[in-house]
Amino acid sequence: MVRICLHGYVSGKVQGVSFRQYTSEEAERLDLDGWVRNLPDGRVEVLVEGEESVVRELEAWLSSGSPLAEVEAVELQEQSLQGITGFVIRR
Repeated sequence: MVRICLHGYVSGKVQGVSFRQYTSEEAERLDLDGWVRNLPDGRVEVLVEGEESVVRELEAWLSSGSPLAEVEAVELQEQSLQGITGFVIRR
């Protein structure tokens, strides 16, 4: 099992539509580690790590996100593992 870490940004109408909450629930359902937070510029920042195929599932899910979201772009890059345990919503 290969673990990877992806970090990046989701842009579009992704704030005020429960995007962070849905992302957290999906990450927990997939047993992934990491965090998600809103940025002042209207984007959502996400860091996720776990088994590669499962991380890729969340990556694909981010393209649609929460039911009211209108995702325009998902920009994620692989980086070194952070050793995070659990998934949290950062404020």
